[in-house]
Amino acid sequence: MAVENENNAQHFLDLIQKSRKGKFKVYIGMSAGVGKTFRMLQEAHSLLKNGIDVKIGYIETHYRKETHELLDGLPVIPRRTIFYKGKQLEEMDLQAIINLRPEVVIVDELAHTNIEGSKNEKRWQDVFEILEAGINVISAVNIQHIESLNDDVKRITNVDVQERIPDNVLRLADEVVNIDLTADELIARLKEGKIYTADKIATALQNFFKSDQILQLRELALREVASQVVRKVETEVPREIALRHEKLLACISSNDKTAKIVIRKTARLASYYNSKWFVLYIETPKESSDKIALDKQRHLINNFKLAVQLGAEVIKIERNHITEGILEMTHEKQITTVCIGKPHLSLFKVILSTNVFNKLLSNLSSSNIDLVILS
Repeated sequence: MAVENENNAQHFLDLIQKSRKGKFKVYIGMSAGVGKTFRMLQEAHSLLKNGIDVKIGYIETHYRKETHELLDGLPVIPRRTIFYKGKQLEEMDLQAIINLRPEVVIVDELAHTNIEGSKNEKRWQDVFEILEAGINVISAVNIQHIESLNDDVKRITNVDVQERIPDNVLRLADEVVNIDLTADELIARLKEGKIYTADKIATALQNFFKSDQILQLRELALREVASQVVRKVETEVPREIALRHEKLLACISSNDKTAKIVIRKTARLASYYNSKWFVLYIETPKESSDKIALDKQRHLINNFKLAVQLGAEVIKIERNHITEGILEMTHEKQITTVCIGKPHLSLFKVILSTNVFNKLLSNLSSSNIDLVILS
């Protein structure tokens, strides 16, 4: 383990020396208690041993004994105190970090929402400022906090996670490292009191820490890191031996629920392929601004915002026929994959009701464009 930590630290050190802008490393895990904070602190000790000016910008040990003990010997930047709604609260001191300019800063809980009145709403936004200042950052996040996985996580855990980070945050990381445990190992750590205090263990076992849930979250984490590796390979492998460059087009209607599903699932595909992607809304005469209901207009605007947040380019055009608009955009944007909702959804009904559906299929087929129907 010591040799592995030394190698990890040296690899990150090599990255640091390649650029003036700060390098960004993220440890990702399937849940609390897998050891992300522990690993970050181990790496901090290794960097410090190698003469690197590393400081703790913000760490949350949750008073786990083994993790808390690793703080000994590491320089910690004091948190700033904020009085909010009559309470004294603590936040990471962004300005102090920038002023001190350490070579590397450890920033835990990347998805954290800052206290009202802070410079930035989210901690990941603080991290981006630190990186722009030329300071290297090592951070951590759980898989359930990734925006495009929100629906999957809710289905698995029955919990709607409120604190989320845009997928693009991980996409901009120089390194993403998975901290992996089996479900049995994680549950054993919980029962041994290494994650929560004794009074919380029984509740945790009945809720979040169930073997089947852990297994599914583990799969999500492994897939996310695998997609990051694919992106890294594609950026470093010569073009002449690379796979075709994917471009995805998500076609949405004014149906709020359907559109969100299509947008998020297309975002996952785009993330896997490390590809550029677009969200297309075709306004037909029946859905002109003077005819569509105000609530649907609001849903559309919110879905456009979600698409942009997840890294898409939004296209809105006016056409008489949806299929013709899709074909036009596939050629204009050189699309390789078109993504739509499954047959019982409104967009597909519109397509099926037109006499040019065969034209859509034949054109996509002849142009070597894939059609993906998302459930």
